[in-house]
Amino acid sequence: MSWLDRVRNTLPFLARREVPENLWIKCPRCDEMVFTREYAENLSVCPRCDHHGRIGADERLRQVLDEGFALLPTPAVREDPLKFRDQKRYTERLKQARAKSAHADAFVVAVGAIEGRPATVGVQDFGFMGGSMGLAVGAAFCAGADDALRNRRPYIVFTAAGGARMQEGILSLMQMPKTTVMVRRLREAGLPYIVVLTDPTTGGVTASYAMLGDVQIAEPGALIGFAGQRVIQETIREKLPENFQRAEYLLEHGMIDMVVKRSELRPTLARILDYLAPHTG
Repeated sequence: MSWLDRVRNTLPFLARREVPENLWIKCPRCDEMVFTREYAENLSVCPRCDHHGRIGADERLRQVLDEGFALLPTPAVREDPLKFRDQKRYTERLKQARAKSAHADAFVVAVGAIEGRPATVGVQDFGFMGGSMGLAVGAAFCAGADDALRNRRPYIVFTAAGGARMQEGILSLMQMPKTTVMVRRLREAGLPYIVVLTDPTTGGVTASYAMLGDVQIAEPGALIGFAGQRVIQETIREKLPENFQRAEYLLEHGMIDMVVKRSELRPTLARILDYLAPHTG
């Protein structure tokens, strides 16, 4: 027994205090420990290195929309249409994902306003099976676009995905043309379609609705691409730049329009809506 333990035994007031396990968060970029409360108050952005952490759909909607927004109903789709099974049944994986989420799948749509400007906002949640795009994500995206068309509102989408959902095979890939058609309908109706790319946005989502916005915004440091860096390097047999597929690299090469910090995102979207949709809603 150490001397400190012996002192604690004789002096009860020096007993070890219980410290909550979730008091600190370790930043994945700079490895600094940050108070959870400070991290949350800073919109889940590291106050030391400005790393923008991943956040869920509900938190994203609270940060962007004015109070009083409403969620659209989740469209019903066929679950496990291919009766897929790997190490687990697909239905079991869905059940596990839903146990950790307040929503039925990875794409959530809300109707509300951004600093008083009406908008329909869709959010992809990477925390739900990597934000993967399947029948449910495609249906929810299209439901949001339909709402925007019916009510003459801009459609703003926050993307975050590892790509198509492998458990749904070709049916997941069919969501790419399906969502692309809805984006075209918005454009023909003269309604703004704005995309905010968050970390990470990859695969079939990048190859479809994620890169079709009238305005393309990205959060700082977001990973954005189709195939992974290792796959590309092995294909072209050349070493890629260190910041390849990051938001700042894409901005420099003209693939996106702006990189916006999370704290500035809400007023930036409001300003864009003033330009693009002064008479909608």
